[in-house]
Amino acid sequence: MKFFRTYLFPAFFGLLIYICIRLVNDVISDTKFWKRAWEINAIEIFFSIVVGYIYDLIVRHFVHKFSRQQYAAFTAGILLKEFAVVYLYCFMILSVTMIPMAALTDDGLQMYDVININLIPGLFVLLYYAIARGMVLLKYTYEQKVKIEKMQNDQLQTELKFLKAQYHPHFLFNALNTVYFQMDEDVAGAKKTLEKFSQLLRYQLYDQQVTVSVEREIAYLHNFIELQRIRSSSRLQLQVEIDESLKEQQIYPLLFLPLVENAFKYVGGDYQLVICLRQQVNGISLEVDNSLPLLVSSVEGVKQRSGGIGLDNLRRRLELLYPNAHALELSRTDALFKARLFIQTH
Repeated sequence: MKFFRTYLFPAFFGLLIYICIRLVNDVISDTKFWKRAWEINAIEIFFSIVVGYIYDLIVRHFVHKFSRQQYAAFTAGILLKEFAVVYLYCFMILSVTMIPMAALTDDGLQMYDVININLIPGLFVLLYYAIARGMVLLKYTYEQKVKIEKMQNDQLQTELKFLKAQYHPHFLFNALNTVYFQMDEDVAGAKKTLEKFSQLLRYQLYDQQVTVSVEREIAYLHNFIELQRIRSSSRLQLQVEIDESLKEQQIYPLLFLPLVENAFKYVGGDYQLVICLRQQVNGISLEVDNSLPLLVSSVEGVKQRSGGIGLDNLRRRLELLYPNAHALELSRTDALFKARLFIQTH
């Protein structure tokens, strides 16, 4: 294809221009070019092919030249200016090649010869230039689009890493606080807690922009729930329901944790906490309900509604990782806080 474009196309381009000029002239003069002397036809065809290569060089030169210029906006005025420059060079080439050739053949240079020779090749050259210039602009636009998408992706990855870094101190503080208070009463229990804590921390070190099986996420949640049991009130009535069909489905990690952690943090009143993880037709749903203290303060109520760092972090991660493929609903009554999360997996 490159060979044809570089070496053969200019010849075909010149022949196309010659055929169009010859057809128009023959109709006007009522002649038939195949009845002319073959030597004259051969000379005209040779000159036309040579001119085709010259036009090709001109078009390539100006496409390259104008493509390197930086414009704030590519307007119709700029395009007309480029057309004028290209046509001017085309006119100069015609003046020293095809015009003299027409004057020395047949019945000499006629007015229709001048018009056709200046008009037809010029239109073909401008069409050729418009297509070549348009392809360069299209390529440039595509490359810019790819660069912008890459920059946006890099920005999203940076933000996700920032969100991850924001969450780790929050998790570490809660976990270490649990171990600290446990060591005064149960050293053996504190060791087991540290073991679970190390498993949780090891899981969090994985790249959060890479999907994992939901089975691994569930195992992580089990460890986290056991860790939270230790620091929770003995009155806690915990109910965990996990769909057994949840195995190899792929999800991004640590999206369920903020809702579960939030429920443990604010559970009160009857100390009822229900966690349900289910397989849906095209995704996975998590339902978390926790009872609230009967005399909850307005400040605490606002916290549970907005979620603080944990839930704000979750909302943003869902927007980045599952755009238009998730639903998060948080609702609160005087005695109950409900969280509903759906993630579309296919």
